[in-house]
Amino acid sequence: MSLALLGVPLLLALLLWETVERTVYLMGTRATFVVHATDRGVGLRQLDRMVRSVEQTEAELSTWQSESVLSTLNRQPIGEPFTLSLPVCGLWGELTAWHRDTDGAFDPAIGSLIEAWGLRVGGRRPSTADQAAALQVSGMAHLRFDAAGCRLTRTVAVTVDAGAFGKGEALRRLARLQDELAARWMVDLGGQLAVSGAPVGGWQVAIAHPTRRAEPAVVLALESGSLATSGASERSYAIEGGMVAHILDPRTGRPLDRPGSVTVWHEDALTADILSTALYVLGPEAGLRYADAHRLAALFLTPVGEAAVTLRASRTFRRRFQGLGGKEQKGH
Repeated sequence: MSLALLGVPLLLALLLWETVERTVYLMGTRATFVVHATDRGVGLRQLDRMVRSVEQTEAELSTWQSESVLSTLNRQPIGEPFTLSLPVCGLWGELTAWHRDTDGAFDPAIGSLIEAWGLRVGGRRPSTADQAAALQVSGMAHLRFDAAGCRLTRTVAVTVDAGAFGKGEALRRLARLQDELAARWMVDLGGQLAVSGAPVGGWQVAIAHPTRRAEPAVVLALESGSLATSGASERSYAIEGGMVAHILDPRTGRPLDRPGSVTVWHEDALTADILSTALYVLGPEAGLRYADAHRLAALFLTPVGEAAVTLRASRTFRRRFQGLGGKEQKGH
C-alpha cells in the first residue's frame, strides 16, 4: 500500500535549512531519501551513507541476489546447519518471537507458497495438489534455530522471503546510524516510511485510500518512528479466473483478497513492518483486538462505496495521532 510524503518543498522552504533528495530503486521499490541539513555538502554525504546502508541490507536479505544470506540459506542442503551472519542472527531471534506471538500470522518462511502462486511473476493459480505441496514445505516450524551458535537448519525444502520484514530492517539500521546523520531525515521505501527529527508540524504523510491509491484517505503528522502499510490493492494480479493478491495467509497458504488496509506506527521500523503484515492477515476485528491488547498503534481502513472509507484505530494510535477522533469514522 502507498504512503506518501506531502508538501516537503513547501514545509522545508519555510526553514533556513538545505533540503537534498535522492530517489533510487532499492529493495524492489522506488526509494526516496530526503535530508534536511544546515549545509548542502553535509546533506549530500548523508544521502550517500544512507543509500549505502540500505544497499547493504538488501545484499544480505534479498532473495533475487544469489549471494545474499537468505539466498544462500535457501540453497542449503536439508539437515545441514547454516551459519548466519551476526546481524541476521540477531534478527532471526526477533522473527521467531513475532511468529510465535502472532500465532503464525507473521511467517517469512513462505517462499514455496510465493512461488506456487507466482507472486513474483505476475500471479497464477496453482492446482490443489501444487498448493498442498507448497504448504507442506512452508513455515518457521521447518527451521531449527541454534541461537548460541547462530546456526539455522532446514528440516525440509523450506525457503525464506524478506517481503514482510526486509524494509523494516533496512529502516531500523538507518535509525541506528543516528550519530552519523543530520538531525532531520525521511526515507520512503514504498509502503513504509521512517523519519528522524521533523519540521514544524511534523512530516505530513498521506495514507492512501485502500482501493483508490492515488487519493489520500487520511493525512498524519509524523514526528518520529515509522509508518508501515499493508493491503492487497497495490500488487494484486488479474489472472484467468479472478484476482491473486500479493499478501498470503501463512496459516492457510492462500492469498488474502480482502478490501482495506492496515497501517502501523512504531518507533522501531522492523516492528512496524512485521505488524502491518500480521495485523492485515488477522483482519480488522482480530487485528484491532490484538493491537489494543498489546498497546500497538494500528489504523484499519475499509472502503465504503466508491469513495468513502471507514477508519478504525487502536487506542494507542488515537492517542498518538489525536486528529483521528473517535474509534470509527468515515471520510473521503
